[in-house]
Amino acid sequence: MTAPVILANPPGSFAWGVLARRHPALIEQVREAFPYGPEQHRALDALLRESTEGVIEPLAPDDRHERELWDVWGREYAGRGWFEVPFLWAESYFYRRLLSAVGYFEPGPWQGVDPFAPFKRAELDGAEVGAELAALDALAGLSEEERAAALLRGSLWGNRADLGFRIASDTSGASDTSGASDGTGDPDARLVADDSGPLWSLLPPDPDTPGVVHLIADNAGRELIPDLVLLDHLLTSGRAERAVLHVKPYPYYVSDAMTADVVDCVRRIRRAPGRAAEAGERLWAAMGTGRLAVRAHPFFCAPFPYSEMPGDLWRELSGATVTLVKGDLNYRRLVGDQLWPPTTPFAGLTAYFPSPVTALRTLKSDVITGLGPTVLSALEGSGQAWRTSGTHALIQTRT
Repeated sequence: MTAPVILANPPGSFAWGVLARRHPALIEQVREAFPYGPEQHRALDALLRESTEGVIEPLAPDDRHERELWDVWGREYAGRGWFEVPFLWAESYFYRRLLSAVGYFEPGPWQGVDPFAPFKRAELDGAEVGAELAALDALAGLSEEERAAALLRGSLWGNRADLGFRIASDTSGASDTSGASDGTGDPDARLVADDSGPLWSLLPPDPDTPGVVHLIADNAGRELIPDLVLLDHLLTSGRAERAVLHVKPYPYYVSDAMTADVVDCVRRIRRAPGRAAEAGERLWAAMGTGRLAVRAHPFFCAPFPYSEMPGDLWRELSGATVTLVKGDLNYRRLVGDQLWPPTTPFAGLTAYFPSPVTALRTLKSDVITGLGPTVLSALEGSGQAWRTSGTHALIQTRT
């Protein structure tokens, strides 16, 4: 199967808006978030000009972090316009260049300083997080199946808290993370696909046959917290004996989670009152015993679909009972960042994946697969930007 690779050159397209509007806005936000010196300001100015008006330049000779890899990865794109190369590659390279501009990789005062940390911390300290953690107390009276379903939905809709998605967004629904902006009060009314049943069939609550769950994380903060709470439930309910959380090895796509963000989130959960604090203590202990492991493979910052993952990562994921793939970027990498016909079967596009896989995603880009014809017809007739507004979501499972 094949389909056109998404480029950013059609004016007014979603991909065009990311490169033409979101990335310049992000450069300015990063510039204002830290008291960078003249060298960083000059580099940010140069990146702004190049990424909006110029052509793709290779990494500088003194930019040593993975430079040989990027020279190979970008060999056919150097000298071309940013809007004329695959969108997935251009986005990834933009973030790599942004880290270079602020001195993240090179020895000096800004080495290892996450340029997106202020945005992540502000969200983690916000009142919304406290309210969402307090809501866990209300789940105590539910059955195990009901709690599992509620926590899965929390992880799904938490993806709407993506900080990068909110940058330069003027869509009213984009900042509403309740999952119910359709006016019905029922977030499930916005599910375009729901394969939660097949997911739970892979993870029955049977202590005698617990599974191994891998979760490829997306965003930190308000999204990562419900992901962690979901993993805690899987570990304590007998659905999983062990969990592996995959995060990024360095800052990526504004709010993508790194190991430091995992630690910050677990600490935040531990500080909460009631049931949340109990979950935080269990998560902390699980990390100490290895029941919850954190991995940060460099491929998670590579500009390629998961069909091109290296052998060591493939072998690790092959041991999963199921891999949960969170978020929009991971979905694009899972099925390929291409303009598939929306009814293209999800199972066929993910047949290469080394374990059963479930995508948990709110829709924030053009890529979509696995829709039924009736659902697609209703969505296309709605008059809404349902593919990109973050108001719709999906749970898709390939067993």
